[in-house]
Amino acid sequence: MNLTKVLSFVFLLGALALGYFLWKGVDDVVEAEKRIALIEGAVIEKLQMLRDAQLAYEASNGKYASTWDSLKTFIQEGEIWLIQRTETTKLLDYGKEETTVTFDTLGSVPVIDSLFNERKFPDFDLDKLAVVPGSGGKQFEFFADKIERNSYMINVFEIRDPAPINPERRLNNNEKALRVGSRTDASTEGNWK
Repeated sequence: MNLTKVLSFVFLLGALALGYFLWKGVDDVVEAEKRIALIEGAVIEKLQMLRDAQLAYEASNGKYASTWDSLKTFIQEGEIWLIQRTETTKLLDYGKEETTVTFDTLGSVPVIDSLFNERKFPDFDLDKLAVVPGSGGKQFEFFADKIERNSYMINVFEIRDPAPINPERRLNNNEKALRVGSRTDASTEGNWK
């Protein structure tokens, strides 16, 4: 074998190794992004479930739950009342209309059956609802309070991921962490939209 063939063979092996490492680097990044998207999708689903539970809690109690334990107790033992609203409109002699609204309580259903039934969430586990997916067992941060807006006291809540898996969400002390609700506004929206 002459020197040209040996060098060609060495360069071919080097090019193949370099190509493999380049492909592997790109593939690792793509797989990490898929994993992050999958975990964030699971976090968003849980935040939506917790938001629904908070809205039901607020409708029943007049305020939001400030701890996971109080919300969990409500989900286990609370009831949602079924109310029928009926409006009747009557035309008065002088052309005006008079509307009468009546409310009738039809009964109640347990919160867990109404919000988290098996048809909607077949693998629902109440004990794992507050656990952030992919976090190794960390729980969501809960906050609930009343704030003043235009001389009215309004209820606010925020449920937040304490340790985002996405490096972009960890910047500035988890400023962009996935959350639902707001500590400063009467919002029940999530920041993923």
